[in-house]
Amino acid sequence: MKTRSINPTPWLQHFGLNHGVEVSGATRTLYLSGQTASDAEGNPLYAGDLVAQFSCAWENLKDALTAADMAPANVVRLNFYTTDVDAFMEKADEMLPLLTADGCAPSSTLVGVTRLYHPDILIEIEATAVA
Repeated sequence: MKTRSINPTPWLQHFGLNHGVEVSGATRTLYLSGQTASDAEGNPLYAGDLVAQFSCAWENLKDALTAADMAPANVVRLNFYTTDVDAFMEKADEMLPLLTADGCAPSSTLVGVTRLYHPDILIEIEATAVA
């Protein structure tokens, strides 16, 4: 599999993200459901702490990748759903380097939502990975 970053402008690269990721030669595609800061029973963790929830959701997403014999470098698209876009943007420089540190440089979309599955959940991360 080969990927190529597509960046007609540089502003997303500040966050470790790309405008697009072209994939060629892939043989498997994994579509992951949104991952949150939840324990194994689905109970929410880290109420009110967006950065801790982001970190936990990212760890849960990496666990799902591992279960599919993939790694963060296989992720080509992340969708972030948050109940507080302003807080996400304020904390982006703390959260998004976690992706870069794990070798993940996807295309991405940030979506503000009224609510996620539990009122204490502030962020949900959905992914597409290829291998």
